[in-house]
Amino acid sequence: MNIKKEILLRVRFAFVIILLVSTGIIYSIFDLQFNQSERWEKKSENINFKYDIIQASRGNILSDDGSILATSLPFYKVAFDPSIPDDEMFDFGIDSLSYNLSLFFKDRSMNQYKKLIIEARDSGRRYLLLNRNKIGYQAKKKLSSWPIFREGRLKGGVLFEKIDQRYRPFSKLGYRTIGSVDENNRGTVGIEYSFNSYLEGNNGEVLKQKIAGNYWKPIYDGTERQPKNGKDIVTTLNVNLQDISESALLKGLVNNDADNGCVILMEVATGEIKAIANFSKNKSGYYTENYNHAIQGMHEPGSTFKLASMLAYLEDSDVSIKDSIDTGDGEYKFYSEIMKDHKPGGYGKITIKEVFEKSSNIGIAKLIDEQFGLDPDKYLNYIKKFGLNKSFDFQLYGTSLPSIKESSDSAWSKVSLPWIAHGYEFMLTPLHTLSLYNAVANGGVYIEPRIVREVREANKVIKRFDDINSFKIAKKSSINTVKELLRGVVENGTADNIKNSYYQISGKTGTAKKVSNGKYINRYYTSFAGFFPSDNPKYSCIVVIDNPKKYRIYGSDVAAPVFREISDKIFISDKSYFSDIKKEKLIASFPLIRSGYKKDLVSLTNTLGISNHSETENDWVRTKVIDNSIFWEGINSKSFLIPNVVGMNLKDAVFILESRGLKVNYRGRGRVKKQNVSPGSLTKNYKIINISLG
Repeated sequence: MNIKKEILLRVRFAFVIILLVSTGIIYSIFDLQFNQSERWEKKSENINFKYDIIQASRGNILSDDGSILATSLPFYKVAFDPSIPDDEMFDFGIDSLSYNLSLFFKDRSMNQYKKLIIEARDSGRRYLLLNRNKIGYQAKKKLSSWPIFREGRLKGGVLFEKIDQRYRPFSKLGYRTIGSVDENNRGTVGIEYSFNSYLEGNNGEVLKQKIAGNYWKPIYDGTERQPKNGKDIVTTLNVNLQDISESALLKGLVNNDADNGCVILMEVATGEIKAIANFSKNKSGYYTENYNHAIQGMHEPGSTFKLASMLAYLEDSDVSIKDSIDTGDGEYKFYSEIMKDHKPGGYGKITIKEVFEKSSNIGIAKLIDEQFGLDPDKYLNYIKKFGLNKSFDFQLYGTSLPSIKESSDSAWSKVSLPWIAHGYEFMLTPLHTLSLYNAVANGGVYIEPRIVREVREANKVIKRFDDINSFKIAKKSSINTVKELLRGVVENGTADNIKNSYYQISGKTGTAKKVSNGKYINRYYTSFAGFFPSDNPKYSCIVVIDNPKKYRIYGSDVAAPVFREISDKIFISDKSYFSDIKKEKLIASFPLIRSGYKKDLVSLTNTLGISNHSETENDWVRTKVIDNSIFWEGINSKSFLIPNVVGMNLKDAVFILESRGLKVNYRGRGRVKKQNVSPGSLTKNYKIINISLG
């Protein structure tokens, strides 16, 4: 009996437990259905719906003449909602649509595309990404004309999802200065980064729904917010001058097997940067733009800084540059340290003008030490007055500031002043140095360098950067004297290898030893800074070539020729220069023009005032001189025949030969003197052609 009672008690207890649990479940269901339904509905919406960004189109970066340096081109991903077309439209157009998709993307057959779309339609899928490849605007227009797709998004179900990609029409030209963008379309370096707030615009917003396959489909329900595109940045850069600068710099780096180098070209009167070129050798031995040495590379400048020292000396004294100073036998002890001149045995007693032209370290250091030795702060104040101070400002983020010792610094010693005087114990970027030279070229008026002129929205100017800091750095007499000295460097001094008879260059060479582990070693930082033409300067320029490894180690041999190549090309291409030169001076001897690209040669001869005539429509020509006129004769334009490239420069010869599928080997320098395959031979019989230059 007791056993039955115990069993009955357990059964009743279990029943009560089940009853309580069941009651709890029923209550939870009731509570979920009626009390918490709104909360879970909202949560469901958050899971299956979200607002996504509509990327704004990034603004353009333009050159000084409006040419596009960087722009955003629209690309599209092609998606499809197969549930939208009605049965009649779908059945009528599916075969043609599948065929066109297969023919266009070439990743699936017609039947595979048809099966993919039909299965998606039958399963109720609302979003089908047809291909992950992005298409351009013209391709989008083509796809929009296809069956079903031609009915658009609302009736045909086609979805073109816009994705912008940054495009640079001039490829790598000015790459580091113009800058780049990341995967989020934000600038990372250069102008793209520094002016990102203007360029990026304001993103829009669109509601998206999560559908089968973990895809998010846009829902155009009227709540979407359209993006506001970015504004355009108008720079001061000139495409042609940038190309000239980069080509000359790259040639100089290769010829000297240097580690890196840079060029800055500035318009004297405005302070506008017309070109910034930067190249560094990578591990593979090729030169690429991976660092902006021009505005970030800090180095001891060496002798180019002697301009600042000489200007300070002239401002603080009433000496004549015809006065003499004894530079000794090439070595001179300043307090505890010995300074040397480059010339073995020294220069002896020479004029101050010769001190500058010959770039005597001892001469400059003695002048500065004698004038400012008891009051070095006075000298340093002049340097700051010349624009080389902490307030130096430039429009690109990351620009380094001058790093010049103060007399109160713990590292200052008695030898600091004479060493600073000739370009050591402090750091500058090439842009700092050029800004000083530009001020001298500009009659002593310092103009803050700039690289961006204005911000535009369509054709409306939003912001103009014309509130430029400018000031007078020195007396007119001092400026005129240093101009004379800079001209003398090229005419009579360390850079006489770049003087020419058509126009004059003014400038200063620089050769600074590099530091490793706190000691100066036999590696060199070479430079040349100056302006041209000397009598009416239009451009200032600095060329830096770091650590040349061949037998040339001085700025005069390494950097100055690059400067000369740049100035020559600009001089020839700028017709305004020729108006000041007598025609007979240019054609005292009839120029040797042999062959090349017709448009270039015609432009050159017209500029020089040489009579030239043509009866050929060919792009490539040879010359025939009759009396004082040139007649253009066409070079064989048939692609299946070997052309005659004798007389052409290497660039033109390689272009025309490679355009016919030939590999070119060459040796020597100058123009093509000989080719190993006779003109008129069949191209198909040769893969390689050898040419000799001379």
